[in-house]
Amino acid sequence: MRRIGGGAKRLYRIVDFKRNKMDMSAVVARIEYDPNRTAFIALIQYEDGTQNYILAPQRLAVGDKVIAAAKADIKPGNAMPFSGMPIGTIIHNIELKPGKGGQIARAAGTYAQFVGRDGGYAQIRLSSGELRLVRQECMATIGAVSNADHSNQNFGKAGRMRHKGIRPSVRGVAMNPIDHPHGGGEGRTSGGRTPVTPWGKDTKGKRTRNKNKASQRLIIRSRHAKKKGR
Repeated sequence: MRRIGGGAKRLYRIVDFKRNKMDMSAVVARIEYDPNRTAFIALIQYEDGTQNYILAPQRLAVGDKVIAAAKADIKPGNAMPFSGMPIGTIIHNIELKPGKGGQIARAAGTYAQFVGRDGGYAQIRLSSGELRLVRQECMATIGAVSNADHSNQNFGKAGRMRHKGIRPSVRGVAMNPIDHPHGGGEGRTSGGRTPVTPWGKDTKGKRTRNKNKASQRLIIRSRHAKKKGR
């Protein structure tokens, strides 16, 4: 892929996004760094001795107990379906289809809020401002994801980005006309056309979502709605 290459080797940690080991409590053995994601992960050990990695929420410490159940305490790390959850709960690792595993709010510091019920659906407000519906049978984990300071990191030098596998990115306007649609021109030019990729596709804010997508009807308010109101 463009601008990706090199970097330190990474072993993949299999993280349990489904939390389908129900009604069995587990103890947090340790909190670990995971090179494959921005959040920390927690190693939990169940009563029967099996171990799993889960996304570590904020304020989860070694020795804490977590459980996945139809109705559980509102404590960071506990997982339950929306049907057993009080309205107003801060959540992460939210399923979009029952049993598929969490897909929403998994990055460092992210969370959503359970704001209401509507028939067989739960209303959730995402940190982008989007308001959407998910089935009440879907699981979600209590709390916000750990490592909220991730976005404040200062990498300091190019070499640290190379360790992450990120190569230098050259601006299109700094190229020749043969290399990029923004290239060429005498002196410093700003591009002189709508921003595009090297292959001529519109970029920088061009919306690409399919209006006929099946889940479109589950979005009550788009994340772009607040921008229009300004």
